Amino acid sequence: MFLFPIVILVIYAVLFVISPGKVGLAIKSSGNVFLNMIIPLSLVFVIMLLINLFLKPAAVAKFLGKGSGVKGIVLSAAAGIISTGPIYAWYPLLKDLKEKGAGESSIAIFLYNRAVKPFLLPVMVTYFGWLYVVTLIILTILASVVVGFSVSIFPPAKRK
Repeated sequence: MFLFPIVILVIYAVLFVISPGKVGLAIKSSGNVFLNMIIPLSLVFVIMLLINLFLKPAAVAKFLGKGSGVKGIVLSAAAGIISTGPIYAWYPLLKDLKEKGAGESSIAIFLYNRAVKPFLLPVMVTYFGWLYVVTLIILTILASVVVGFSVSIFPPAKRK
């Protein structure tokens, strides 16, 4: 479990002897990445805590499961659109939802709709115009449904 961090520390120590200035820059860069990740990761863990406290597996299956229908599609698409932060911060939450009964289709729709960012819409409209932006958003949402349906066709992968 601690093999990876130990190997990284050893590599940093060896490189520090060779080039202390570059290692200092690398550590500073790693610190910046960590600081940028801490808020979204904290948000995801708070959401996971609330989901575990208040949302039962039957409710997740009802809203995001295989038989959730249009309501599940709309909920997944809306959640993907309003989600913020780096995508890898959302993976633990999505895994937790999947274990509670969310379907692969809903997760795929969520991930696909992360491409639509409401806070960037004014900039997009400025550069490309309303018609282009509205068309792009509609096609992105429709394509997410196609991808979600396509993912649901394949059997789920088995873990070892």
